[in-house]
Amino acid sequence: MPGSPPSDEHIMSQLMWQPRSIRLHLAAVFLLFFALVAGLGAFSMWRLANFNYLSADVAEVWLPTTRALGDLNNYTSDFRAFEGSALLTSDPNEVAATEGQMADLDRAIAAAERNFERIRHDGAETGLYDRFKTNWNAYRGIVNQMLVLSRSERRAEALQIYGDSSRLAYNAASDTLGQLTDQAVASAQVASDRLALAYRHAFWLILLAIVVAAMLVVAALFHISRSISVPLLALADRMRRLTANDTDIDVPATERADEIGAMAKATVVFRNNAIELMRSQQTLARQAALLEEQLAHEQRLALLQRNFVSMASHEFRTPMTVIDGHARRLDKIKDMVAPAEIAERAGKIRSAVLRMTQLIENLLNSSRLIDGGAGLYLDPAPLDITALLQEVCQLHREMVPGLQIVERFASAPVAMAGDAKLLFQALSNILSNAVKYSPSGGAIEVAMESSSNEAVVVISDHGIGIPAGDIEHLFERYHRGSNVSGIVGTGVGLYLVKTAIDLHHGAVEVQSKEGEGSRFTVRLPRAALSVHGAAPSEAPTMADA
Repeated sequence: MPGSPPSDEHIMSQLMWQPRSIRLHLAAVFLLFFALVAGLGAFSMWRLANFNYLSADVAEVWLPTTRALGDLNNYTSDFRAFEGSALLTSDPNEVAATEGQMADLDRAIAAAERNFERIRHDGAETGLYDRFKTNWNAYRGIVNQMLVLSRSERRAEALQIYGDSSRLAYNAASDTLGQLTDQAVASAQVASDRLALAYRHAFWLILLAIVVAAMLVVAALFHISRSISVPLLALADRMRRLTANDTDIDVPATERADEIGAMAKATVVFRNNAIELMRSQQTLARQAALLEEQLAHEQRLALLQRNFVSMASHEFRTPMTVIDGHARRLDKIKDMVAPAEIAERAGKIRSAVLRMTQLIENLLNSSRLIDGGAGLYLDPAPLDITALLQEVCQLHREMVPGLQIVERFASAPVAMAGDAKLLFQALSNILSNAVKYSPSGGAIEVAMESSSNEAVVVISDHGIGIPAGDIEHLFERYHRGSNVSGIVGTGVGLYLVKTAIDLHHGAVEVQSKEGEGSRFTVRLPRAALSVHGAAPSEAPTMADA
């Protein structure tokens, strides 16, 4: 329609293809990078191809030439030595053996000559080789004549030829071969020097190309940084300050005719139109957070109240009943009761009091760890885990007279760093569960092993066990097993155990089978916590626990 404003797609299309568009800038920079990589690669391949050609010349010409000439020098000198041996020996067998070795050398020399002839050579080397071959053939003819004289008992004439014409012919061939060898060595040295020079040239040229390419890349990156990155970072900084309710800002680059200019103009609009909305949202968020915090606090208080009432009605009823019953009985028979019965009933009263004290301490510690933050109540110090474990066992023996607790650990002290009260409470909770969930009695085993790194405490019972479906949730707060109906409990004991052991960077594991008992394994690092104070702390006493 006439006079209608342009669409967003039309505006973005104009921005993307105008001469100062960021897209065109980035495309030009990427094309430059591509051209640099392609040019540097092509230049390096060109220099490496030249180097490869010279390397192939050394490998295919001069190394085989040197090897062939070395073989010829060795074989010809050996042949001369066998020639003398054939003349000087008079044993027919030795003569035959020597002539056989000479025949083998003839074949080896012929093979070395073929190897040499397969290699390309310049005119000087070819001329020297032809002269060597002529001199060697002449020498071989004289040797054959000499051997014929030696076989026909004309040894004196053969020796005369060996010392005269044979020697001269061999020296001529050997001198020519030496000249050929020197020529080949000199040519090989020239080729090697040429190869080294080509390598140096290629190295420095490629290094120079890399430096030039790096300078161009740095220049391109500087251009991108100055024309794109810096303005974008400036706009991002303004946006960040806007989100921090800083409205006293200036927005740069609004005069640019590219995408950054459009973003700057949009930022101005955002500054002018969205600040009040942001402030309103912050106000609503604060009010919602306050209401949510108050609701959570009320819910936590209600839950704690229900848990306390439930625990108090179940856990405290039994020991209070025991105390009241024995107190009434003592009051009725106070005039006729025997001292032994007084001691027995006083012991039962004391056991009930200990049980109530343990329950109260467990409840207080659980509340502190759950509501006040576990780390605030951690007070690590040096302690003896052996003494601590012995006191836990003794406490439960006094709480449950006749209880069989089998201690399987040495009495030697085992020092470690930890919070004695928390560890005492955690181990006592595990042992208390073992007693509580072993209604038919039976021995409870408490074992400990220690190494230089950790102490491992294992508490085993033969009680009702834990169903397999409950083990995964065993250490969750308020969770109780599906087979413990009728047995009082709050569901926070093992949660307290897990929290205390985690605070000590340890681990607690459980193996259990329903109807057969449970086995809890606690692993405690012996030096995992920073210790406050220099002197070792004592294990918690009964009053502390």
